[in-house]
Amino acid sequence: MPKVTINEERCRGCELCTTACPKHIISLSKKLNAAGYHPAEVTDQSQCLACAMCARMCPHVAITVEK
Repeated sequence: MPKVTINEERCRGCELCTTACPKHIISLSKKLNAAGYHPAEVTDQSQCLACAMCARMCPHVAITVEK
């Protein structure tokens, strides 16, 4: 089963990953990280295709995808 891990402290809430995900399973969290941004979070890991489009789009290298 694929697993997406988002480093909440590196995430700046730019939303590039949310638009890149073909399954639309990434959204911004309601909580804030230490830098004051709403980090991205995965809403349904079971729907992940492990395409890694989210990780490729992330300018802050905050996302890793494991197959």
